[in-house]
Amino acid sequence: MEIKITKASTLKEKPDSSALGFGKIFTDHMFMMDWNDEKGWSNARIVPFENISLHPASTVLHYGSEIFEGLKAYRRKDGKVQLFRPIENIRRMNRSAERLCLPQIPEEDALQILKTFVGVEQDWTPSAEGTSLYLRPFMFGNDESLGVHAVHNATYVIIASPVGSYYKEGINPVKIMIEDEDVRAVRGGTGYAKCGGNYAASNRAGQRAEQKGYSQVLWLDGVERKYIEEVGAMNVMFKIGDEIVTPMLSGSILPGITRMSCLEVLKKQGYKVSERLLSIDELGEALENGTLEEAWGCGTAAVVSPIGELCYKDVKYTINNGEIGKVTQYLYDTLTGIQWGKIEDSFGWTLSIE
Repeated sequence: MEIKITKASTLKEKPDSSALGFGKIFTDHMFMMDWNDEKGWSNARIVPFENISLHPASTVLHYGSEIFEGLKAYRRKDGKVQLFRPIENIRRMNRSAERLCLPQIPEEDALQILKTFVGVEQDWTPSAEGTSLYLRPFMFGNDESLGVHAVHNATYVIIASPVGSYYKEGINPVKIMIEDEDVRAVRGGTGYAKCGGNYAASNRAGQRAEQKGYSQVLWLDGVERKYIEEVGAMNVMFKIGDEIVTPMLSGSILPGITRMSCLEVLKKQGYKVSERLLSIDELGEALENGTLEEAWGCGTAAVVSPIGELCYKDVKYTINNGEIGKVTQYLYDTLTGIQWGKIEDSFGWTLSIE
């Protein structure tokens, strides 16, 4: 694939690592590519970062024809920049595209695009402890007509943002509220796709939880309101006795890359790992009898986030005395160690940007 590169005439000043935050500062350039159902993908280009102009009738504005991904580039101690399992993000985005009738991108082309774009912007990858360059690929339909139909025109974009450590004061266990009114997704819906509508639909419950002093919502399934699904923008795992349980991918749960990585690390260490249905009753019983030893969320932004308290129907349960557990800490240290090149990548997950 030919990618045309137009450099910005004036480059921005790189920010101090202590002032990064998350997703507030953007790099000098962005990638863009166009698609239509007659000639496919065309006009792949890296251009100066700028606003996107849309027709008022554009499909994405009216019918939510949009998907996105999130991954990071990391600065290693030797100064080189690397990606973590980018091919998995590419594959998940193509699955999301198929679900929303958006065009897919050949894996080889998508990987070339990522490597080229990060290569252009790699000077923006910070080196301070816990920092990284967050990459946000996204795609949207932009037919300039009203009417519900499959997309005939689309645009693919990648923007990048240097981000600070997700944890400002170490890995502190979070408080989670189990939601029993709203649902996030149902089987057969778009729960497994990474699309904006899923997140918009979760905002009301998230706002209620925040007002009660909780960080995120733990979702139950959308049919029986009985089975654990995922936490806010993360997957979830529990250590119950000698078994580590995570909800099975039933079509309504996002198949997280960090989730996949956690499972592979745990299995390699010999832990008993189960991907299965986990009911709120079973979880409640484990909370009551003390066999729920650890709980954590896992996702790209936070990597691993320990859960210190669960609340269900206004009853509060403390997990592991509100402290991070040994398994949770091990997962965090292992994954971040591989991502930042501090420990050997025995899984072959990283991709160096030359």
